[in-house]
Amino acid sequence: MKKFSFRKMLFLSLLAMLMVVAAACSSGSSTTEKEKPSSNDGDKPAEETKAKDPIKIGVLASLSGGLESYGKQTTQGFELGLEYATDGTMEVNGHEIQFFVEDTETKPEVAIQKATKLIEEDGVDFLVGSSSSADTLAVLPLAEEYEKIMIVEPAAADSITGADWNEYIFRTARNSSQDAVAGAAAIAKEGVKIATLAPDYAFGRDGVAAFKEAAEKLGADIIHEEYADPAATDFTSNIQKIIEAKPDYLFVVWAGANSPWNQIADMKVQENGIKISTGAPDIPALATMDALIGMEGFTVYYHQLPKNDINDWLVEKHKEKFNGEVPDLFTPGGMTAALAIVEAIKKTDGDMKADKLIKAMEGMSFDTPKGKMTFREEDHQALQTLYAIRLEKVDGVDYPVPVLMKELSPEQTAPPVRN
Repeated sequence: MKKFSFRKMLFLSLLAMLMVVAAACSSGSSTTEKEKPSSNDGDKPAEETKAKDPIKIGVLASLSGGLESYGKQTTQGFELGLEYATDGTMEVNGHEIQFFVEDTETKPEVAIQKATKLIEEDGVDFLVGSSSSADTLAVLPLAEEYEKIMIVEPAAADSITGADWNEYIFRTARNSSQDAVAGAAAIAKEGVKIATLAPDYAFGRDGVAAFKEAAEKLGADIIHEEYADPAATDFTSNIQKIIEAKPDYLFVVWAGANSPWNQIADMKVQENGIKISTGAPDIPALATMDALIGMEGFTVYYHQLPKNDINDWLVEKHKEKFNGEVPDLFTPGGMTAALAIVEAIKKTDGDMKADKLIKAMEGMSFDTPKGKMTFREEDHQALQTLYAIRLEKVDGVDYPVPVLMKELSPEQTAPPVRN
């Protein structure tokens, strides 16, 4: 009995030794295929080789309502901008880029709801938008509250980078004052009498105020200001008051599908000796402006005006991806917002802390479809090129075409700091 116990004890001892040896071997340099580092990782520590968190971007746009076409242009441009900036990888500094698009319905209260959802539920690192200045102004406080960088595109009201600005706001869109400088340069001079027509909300009133300031500096007199309901379809009374004021020029600030151009033609404003000037709108609106051929004004963008490699890429890629359509008024703005975000991420080496991003973006210059832009340190407004144009009839094109008179440089169109 004792002899059996000794053998049993010897067997158990040998078994224990084998288990120790096996454990030692498994903890050595040999690994399973799943555990092996990739050939690119080399001898990097495990914390450096694990996947980095994705960078999330929330885009607010009017995908319904009066500014639906602007929302479509912006989101298409934004998607192409990410493709261009990342060489098609949708990654920057090892971070995957994800973006989410929400429809503000061109309603400020909906914009607030959608922005809150993007921040709290989707966990976005950046906000982009919106098509409407009213929507955008409603969201600005959320960017500050949640400490999220917001790239404003294409909303133009001066107050966004003026009275209602906070340090988390950067705008790639031009603002009303930049429009005003360009518009005034086209028509304002000593003794010229000008009336204005604009929608009765922040974009329109800011636009007129900025135009008035710029035009009066050039010696013009603003003799009448007319504001219409932004949702109006009948402008008869507004236009009649302008005719009765007898200006030399009518300068129109407008955005949206319900434009006043047909009624301006029907009421024979030009036959009453009043010349029309405005910012050339997007292509669908240009199609309603045959009566204004010969008009001199300005534009934010027309696809044939900028001469640079990024714009060439944008035009070609847009036609390829969207059934032969050319990029429109706010397409390059959407692209520019994406380019600005990727450039900022590169500058911070992927650090998403708001203070690091703000420091990197203040004074940051970057290339865009409209040439080089710079975020001005004082108010984070992007300084940019605009275009003085004349509307002309071009064979084979079924709308008046904005033809370049001269480029207006970022220095020429730099607006006052208003914050």
